[in-house]
Amino acid sequence: MDDSVCETHEVHSDRVRRAREFMPDQGTVNDLADFFKIFGDGTRVRILLALDTGEMCVCDISVTLDMSMSAVSHQLRMLREAKLVTSRREGRSVFYSLCDDHVKTVLETALEHVGEL
Repeated sequence: MDDSVCETHEVHSDRVRRAREFMPDQGTVNDLADFFKIFGDGTRVRILLALDTGEMCVCDISVTLDMSMSAVSHQLRMLREAKLVTSRREGRSVFYSLCDDHVKTVLETALEHVGEL
């Protein structure tokens, strides 16, 4: 017998109602899925982890991760479009940082969770 399937077909209407009330609209669900797709790439996660230590320019990230500056720039563009990182110009340098504390919390919570496995 499959332990992942109920032995009887019984719907618990209170649980279904609670789940349906909690469920966001389909557009929000799609946005959330897109958000997590960004975290599905190890290079982008490494960049986010580097930025979790503080603000860095492309040169800093490139050396830290032993990657080309063009590869880092490409990934930063995707992270910026996903609103996970932000940038600021200082003279001739552009510094990147995590967009806000929500990104930091998601990253650190996921890292903690993976460490528990």
